[in-house]
Amino acid sequence: MIPNFRRALVALAITLAVGSACAQSPSSKMTLHFDPAGTKINWTLKSVLHTVHGTFQLKGGFITLNEETGAAEGEIIVETASGESDNGSRDRRMRSDVLESTKYPEAIFHPQKVTSVVHAGQTQTVTVEGTFTLHGVDHPLTLQVKTALNGDTLTAETSFEVPYVEWGMKDPSTLMLRVAKQVQVNIEARATLK
Repeated sequence: MIPNFRRALVALAITLAVGSACAQSPSSKMTLHFDPAGTKINWTLKSVLHTVHGTFQLKGGFITLNEETGAAEGEIIVETASGESDNGSRDRRMRSDVLESTKYPEAIFHPQKVTSVVHAGQTQTVTVEGTFTLHGVDHPLTLQVKTALNGDTLTAETSFEVPYVEWGMKDPSTLMLRVAKQVQVNIEARATLK
């Protein structure tokens, strides 16, 4: 009777130890480092006379993703002073009056959750939820991102609208030139899987 009891205790101890080890094992995570040289950020602003096209430059960024839970963290940073539209006076006004780049030098996206898993060799759309900090204020932002993973390189495309006037920035419209209150942003990004 006692040997059987001891065997049962040993079996229970092994079961608890294995269960504890499994519970403490690190979850599957992937980290993506975004390449500024391989990333294009384009924006479009409609006006009464014509549509203005411009760009921003990615400063850098990374996302760490828990593939089991979808939880994400990290940051993707754009320097607001990098905004250009090929018109020097308009760009200076955009940086100083609208974006106030000296006071708010960075626009930052902090991812929090990714829905769906990125599979190698496939093109698919994932949903990324997070917070977009612009002009010193956090705004919830949900992105539909078209992704493709080939080897250790991920390409991603997304677009979203920034209602900059609603978000507290100055309307650059003049008496003669009226512009939209929203800017369309289109991103084509490249990242390396670590």
